[in-house]
Amino acid sequence: MFNRILIANRGEIALRVIRACRELGIETVAVYSEADRDAPYLNLADEAVCIGPAKAADSYLRIDRVISAAEIGNVQAIHPGYGFLSENAHFAEVCRSCDIGFIGPTPESMERVGDKNSARTLAREANVPTVPGSPGLLSGEQEALKVAKEIGFPVLLKATAGGGGKGMRVAANDLSLSTAWQQASAEAEAAFGNAGIYIEKYVEKPRHVEIQVLGDQHGTMLHLWERDCSTQRRHQKLIEESPSPRLPQETREAMTSAAVRLAKAAGYYSAGTVEFIVDKDNNFYFIEVNARIQVEHPVSEMVTGIDLLKQQILVAAGEKLSLKQEDIVPRGHAIECRINAEDPSANFRPCPGKIEQIIAPGGFGVRFDSHVTAGYVVSPYYDSLIGKLIVHQPTREAAIETMTRALRELQVKGIATTVPLHLDLLSHSAFHEATIDTKFVERLLAE
Repeated sequence: MFNRILIANRGEIALRVIRACRELGIETVAVYSEADRDAPYLNLADEAVCIGPAKAADSYLRIDRVISAAEIGNVQAIHPGYGFLSENAHFAEVCRSCDIGFIGPTPESMERVGDKNSARTLAREANVPTVPGSPGLLSGEQEALKVAKEIGFPVLLKATAGGGGKGMRVAANDLSLSTAWQQASAEAEAAFGNAGIYIEKYVEKPRHVEIQVLGDQHGTMLHLWERDCSTQRRHQKLIEESPSPRLPQETREAMTSAAVRLAKAAGYYSAGTVEFIVDKDNNFYFIEVNARIQVEHPVSEMVTGIDLLKQQILVAAGEKLSLKQEDIVPRGHAIECRINAEDPSANFRPCPGKIEQIIAPGGFGVRFDSHVTAGYVVSPYYDSLIGKLIVHQPTREAAIETMTRALRELQVKGIATTVPLHLDLLSHSAFHEATIDTKFVERLLAE
C-alpha cells in the first residue's frame, strides 16, 4: 500500500482525494498554483507545494514541476484527478520511468483508448457497436464528402484527439460539409495540436449513457452500472443520474457487457468510463472511453455504496478487488447537479470573484462535494465548477423532490451560479417524464 500520495490537481477533486486518503491512512501532498495558494483544502493535506503561476500551462500542466513536487514530497504515487494531466499517457509514462506509481491505467492502455479513432477500431474488434462512419482518419475534405454520401446525411465530423465538444461539427448536406470540415479541423489543431478528423453518421436526438468500469491488475474487470448524462449543453454535462430512466433492462445488460468487453480488450485497469449514445429505438453506439475518474462518479457511488476513489487507489497499489459483480446491486436513484460559477441569463458568462457567503444544503440523502468556503475567490484561470450537489432516494421522483429542495437551500452570495437553471430543468415536464435527449437544454434555452 502507498504511504504518501501527491494529488496533481486542484479544487473539488483534490479535496475528494485527500478525504479518501485520510480514511485509508495515507498521507497526501497537494500542489497549487499561485492563484490557489489560499485554497482552504490545502490545509487538510500533510504538505503543499507551489508548482508555478496561475495559468494552468505554467503549473498544473507542467509535468516537470509536478514530478519535482513528487520528489520533494517523497511520495510513492500520484493521483491525477480529472482534467489537466489525468489522461496524458506521456505523463503516466514519465511517472513510471521515475518509479512513481500512477493512480490510473497504464500508458499503453491509455493510448489505446485515448485516441478516439483507435478506440473505435478497438471497439469494433471487441464486437462493441459503433456508429457507422469512416474506417479511419480522413485524408481531406473530398474523402469526407465521399463517406458522407455513402452513410447518408446528416453526419458528424469529430476530432480524433477531441474532448469537451471541441473539434465537432454537424453537416446536414454537402454544401455545409465544407464549412464544417474547415471549422472542425482548425479547432482541433488549435485545441489539441492534432487536426485529425473522422466522420460518423449523426444520430439525431440521442441519449448519453455511460458505464462505470473498475478493474484491478489481476484480470478482474467489473462495472458499476450506468449513468445518464443526457442533460447537457454544448457537450458539457449539467445533470447526471443513475439509473438511466426508460432504459430497458435488456439494453442495460448489453451495454454493461460491451463496456467490460472493451475495457478488457484494452488491457485496462483502474476506474474508467465507457460512453455510449442511445437512439430512439434503444440501439446503443460507442462514443469514447474516459481513462480517469469522472466528475460525476458520486452518482455511481451513491447507488452502489462503493467508494470509487478508495478502490482506484487500492488497485493502483496492486491489491485485488474484493468485490464481485453479483455483489454490485444498484439501490434507489441518485442525481447530481454540477454547480458552476456561470450566469445562465447572460449566455453562461463565467463569473469569477469572491464568494461572500455559502450555505450548503443538508438532510437525508444529500451530499455536497465542494472545495469553496466563504471568502474563497473563484479564479478566472480554471474550470468554473464550485461544487457538485448529489442526492440519493429510493425513487427517481423522490430524488427530484430532494434535489429541488436542496438547490433552493443552497445559498451562494457574491457570484452568479447555475442553480436557477438547474431548478428550471428539474421542474420541466420533459425531465420528469424522462423524454429528454442531448439537445433538450439547447432547445429549451432557445425558446
